[in-house]
Amino acid sequence: MLNKRELLLSQRQFSEDETMVPVLTSKKASELPVHEVLCVLQADLHVGLNQEEVSRRRAYHGWNEFDISEEEPLWKKYISQFKDPLILLLLASAVISVLMHQFDDAISITVAIIIVVTVAFVQEYRSEKSLEELGKLVPPECHCLREGNLQHLLARDLVPGDTVCLSVGERVPADLRLVEVHTGRRTHTHTHTHTEGPSGPPSGGGPHTHTQRVPADLRLVEATDLSVDESSLTGETSPCSKSSVHQLLSNGDITSRSNVAFMGTLVRCGRAKGIVIGTGENSEFGEVFKMMQAEEAPKTPLQKSMDLLGKQLSLYSFGIIGVIMLVGWMQGKRILDMFTIGVSLAVAAIPEGLPIVVTVTLALGVMRMVKKQAIIKKLPIVETLGCCNVICSDKTGTLTKNEMTVTQLFTSDGLHAEVTGVGYNASGEVLLDGDVVHGFSCPSISKIVEVGCVCNDSVIRNHNVLGRPTEGALIALAMKMGLESLQQEYIRLEERPFTSEQKWMSVRCVHRTLQDKPGLFFVKGAYEQVVSLCSSYNSRGSALSLSHQQRELYQQQISYMGSAGLRVLAFASGSQMGNLTFVGLVGIIDPPRSGVKEAVAMLVNSGVAIKMITGDSQETAVSIASRLGLFSKGSQCLSGDEVDRLDLQQLSDIVPRIAVFYRASPRHKLKIVKSLQNIGAVVAMTGDGVNDAVALKAADIGVAMGQTGTDVCKEAADMILVDDDFQTIMSAIEEGKGIYNNIKNFVRFQLSTSIAALTLISLATLMNFPNPLNAMQILWINIIMDGPPAQSLGVEPVDRDVIRQPPRDVRDSIITRSLLVKVLASAFVIVCGTLFVFWRELQDNVITPRDTTMTFTCFVFFDMFNALSSRSQTRMVHELGLCSNRTFCYAVLASIMGQLLVIYFPPLQKVFQTESLSLFDLLFLVTLTSSVCLVSEGIKTVERWRGAQRTPPSDCFHEV
Repeated sequence: MLNKRELLLSQRQFSEDETMVPVLTSKKASELPVHEVLCVLQADLHVGLNQEEVSRRRAYHGWNEFDISEEEPLWKKYISQFKDPLILLLLASAVISVLMHQFDDAISITVAIIIVVTVAFVQEYRSEKSLEELGKLVPPECHCLREGNLQHLLARDLVPGDTVCLSVGERVPADLRLVEVHTGRRTHTHTHTHTEGPSGPPSGGGPHTHTQRVPADLRLVEATDLSVDESSLTGETSPCSKSSVHQLLSNGDITSRSNVAFMGTLVRCGRAKGIVIGTGENSEFGEVFKMMQAEEAPKTPLQKSMDLLGKQLSLYSFGIIGVIMLVGWMQGKRILDMFTIGVSLAVAAIPEGLPIVVTVTLALGVMRMVKKQAIIKKLPIVETLGCCNVICSDKTGTLTKNEMTVTQLFTSDGLHAEVTGVGYNASGEVLLDGDVVHGFSCPSISKIVEVGCVCNDSVIRNHNVLGRPTEGALIALAMKMGLESLQQEYIRLEERPFTSEQKWMSVRCVHRTLQDKPGLFFVKGAYEQVVSLCSSYNSRGSALSLSHQQRELYQQQISYMGSAGLRVLAFASGSQMGNLTFVGLVGIIDPPRSGVKEAVAMLVNSGVAIKMITGDSQETAVSIASRLGLFSKGSQCLSGDEVDRLDLQQLSDIVPRIAVFYRASPRHKLKIVKSLQNIGAVVAMTGDGVNDAVALKAADIGVAMGQTGTDVCKEAADMILVDDDFQTIMSAIEEGKGIYNNIKNFVRFQLSTSIAALTLISLATLMNFPNPLNAMQILWINIIMDGPPAQSLGVEPVDRDVIRQPPRDVRDSIITRSLLVKVLASAFVIVCGTLFVFWRELQDNVITPRDTTMTFTCFVFFDMFNALSSRSQTRMVHELGLCSNRTFCYAVLASIMGQLLVIYFPPLQKVFQTESLSLFDLLFLVTLTSSVCLVSEGIKTVERWRGAQRTPPSDCFHEV
């Protein structure tokens, strides 16, 4: 099947030598003047493209969406599940069993394979989202000029050369080169009305209550005051000012391209017009998408452990087969008979149920995590978190709320006030010495609020800010004091917008009741710049000369606020610029999410190092990290530029000591993740923006925010936090460790049973004894070994103390020394006990049904007690509680009932060649077989006494 672009190309109606409008890179478009951009793209600002030209360009460039490669057929995905080493070995055993006419074994193995493959295929097929979900990031709507009319179109319809109009609250629908940018002002601050024409948005196109994403990369061609939030692309929290002026020389940083609006970014204030320069995969967002696609997701530790275990079992099994066949041949037995015995031993030694239990256990873990507000996209990911020892966390929207909030005020006459409440609403109070300040009860404070409210281009609607977050925080402050109406009391005469170079904003306004006056200037911005425009300061309503002593006082207060992690803004007003009156300072912070500090402390105490990676400045990043407990005395930080100057090995050498990475881009985050993986770390990356997608894909596990996360971020991630709660990661780590413990419990049970059965048959063969178990009895044991009792070990409730355990070393095999001791001890007891019963019954040297029935039942009962002791590697049976895992109780009961039917039900007696046993026989067997549980409990006691579960050395990634 042709993909979408190939289908469109097949419908092209123009000749091959006909010229086609090229796609301009954002770097190239930013360097060209407007008229050259229009010439290259053959665009018309006043009329736009006609439908015929749109169709022609779309046939060449495709739709403004991500062109997903042809999806692999389902049958190929299903077949690919058979590539697992254990599955391949089971297939080989099934084929050999058929050749040896052991159809019972062949059928049981085949059924096991089908169950494993089907469960894994169905679960992963449902869990993985199609890459087509990325198309949802592209918005459905935009305003585009076509054939002289401003049309409301789907963003996917845009083509290079289209003219797009933007307004406050909209998301850029494509990469745009700006051509017009208008000052974003509230309608109540103007006395004139605006009649909309082809050059702007539709009537009433002011701040929208809904948001639309930028549909493609745009070259701005008209701009005077446009502010765009590019945090989803660059990680920069502060909105970027845009203009239509071309840049003679642009560096490689996309944040420097001030005349280009990028797809998926949000217009915070102002209106603009731009030319589409890139759509779909040819946009800057598309470049991030391509990087993510090229990044291969690593195997999880569990997959690696299972691969290693499968190879080890295969090696040991075939080694034993060779020895048995050689010994039998030397004894003069038929080579074909010995090969049949070897295959039987291989089948007995290979734990067919291992992949099933791993899959089912992980699937049940996924179901439990859904209830805890976490969506797991792939089965092994929950377990991966259990051995994760480093979390690389994006700051904005993950550790913080991405909501600027005023927390402190300092008036020019020395009053210090605290502000409560968070968010863009009126919830909270201004407290001066414990007393609530409201309205004009404190003129010095209300003067600061007045300047911040009037010198402001933002609007708060439905608890959301339309405009700059910093200005939204000032409006929220006014709302808390009941002074938000001050905005409507002034008429704005002129404005000088904030720029990164000038670092202040000013407006000249006149009160509605004093329109014959020249008006007042209201200024806000960085302290150094604002205070340089002042000659006096406000003191209880009087303007006093601004002395050096006063400046020192303000500087001390700024240092105090800065040490608390606050961003400081200064305010002034007056009738003449350069002769203003300083009125005070405010401290603003992007507050951390509630519960994050506690979650961070718990994770750190459990041995997980957390590193903040952000596009923010060093001061902001360090302040937030300090508040969250991530950055303390002796901690180090590193900039994105410094990361660039280091090669991967150099970065790997110092990365354990770095707590904060600031001014980091997507490629920096990717390099940081790889440097950690280079020194053996299991890395989790949390994030919510487009800029996090590549690192999320490269990390061992990517964690996306469900509410604030972009679609591309969710697609790249392995786990999605539905409620954006950082604490949910704690539950995931706890669940992961519990799941791995359950899998170890099952491995212990199955390996001990497999080794016991293998040893029993091997000894009988090597000593030339009669076989103590017939083929059907061995098959029944295999069913129990892989059936309900074994499966129920995978649903053992998670131990509450498991979160306190340090992360598991990814290099460790699933079979540890402690586990191997328990496996061999249990197998030894089972073999000795079963051989004792066989020897006891074989006193007459004649094999009878009773002899094999006693031996067979003895082995099955040993299995049941072995499963009981395998429920935990550290806790005693009485500590767990016999009924704490009801599934296990039902499974053991069902297995015992099945064994009794095999013994006492006549039709099954014929199949399994058994006979009825007396009550005394059963009591004897129960007493004898309980010894395996007692021995296992004794080993746990000895391990406790010797301190086998002592805390390992501190992790090397925890040097922060």
